[in-house]
Amino acid sequence: MTGISAVIITRNEAHNIERCITSLKGVVDEVVVVDAESDDATRTIAEAAGARVIVRPWTGYSDQKNFANALAQGEYILSMDADEALSEVLKASLHEAISKGLVGAYRFNRLTNYCGTWVRHGGWYPDAKVRLFPRGAASWEGAHVHEELRLEPNTRIEQLQGDLLHYSYPTVQAHRDRIERYSDLHARKMFSEGKRTNVLKRWFSPAVKFIQSYVLRMGMLDGAAGWSIAKLSARAVFLKYAKLERLHRGEAT
Repeated sequence: MTGISAVIITRNEAHNIERCITSLKGVVDEVVVVDAESDDATRTIAEAAGARVIVRPWTGYSDQKNFANALAQGEYILSMDADEALSEVLKASLHEAISKGLVGAYRFNRLTNYCGTWVRHGGWYPDAKVRLFPRGAASWEGAHVHEELRLEPNTRIEQLQGDLLHYSYPTVQAHRDRIERYSDLHARKMFSEGKRTNVLKRWFSPAVKFIQSYVLRMGMLDGAAGWSIAKLSARAVFLKYAKLERLHRGEAT
């Protein structure tokens, strides 16, 4: 027994969920999956892999994750996305931490696979995330997008060796689709905060984003993946501000 519960929220993750759960074996005592009414085989695959699956309508990233955390039985929660998996080095680091006795929270580097290429530049790595924490001593916050984990004050955070493998973008089209969805969420968040945009911001900011990603943060070293990431990251910035402008004009995004 490790005292750890893995918690995953899902929605149509049949192509990812088995890999995620399989990587957790031997590290956690249970896997809790809260599924937002998937219409693919996510639940069947998760249950076959040994997870406890609860179906719940989608209520937002933070609320869904907090609900899932409340179902965990372990003293510690390992929060995973369905498109992530533990690397062998990270598994070894987790076992070492468990053997010493878990104290505080733990942070891992996240390494993203983009269309078959592991991306180590362009600002995408190390992308450190706190993902292992005491149950009841942390909560997710954020109403629209990019939920944040809030730990109790003065919580000790230790960095573990190894990577959280992120199989986020199997195709360039998957990246485009996510940009469309997340730019909507970003625009609505900015609109709710009373933020506005202008022509300069809509056209200058994307160019700055491209230069930062491809040149200053050495995205060029990731080859075709780095070029695609820089180009689409610039597009994401443009769409975010364009959709914000449409919201201020009373148009749907």
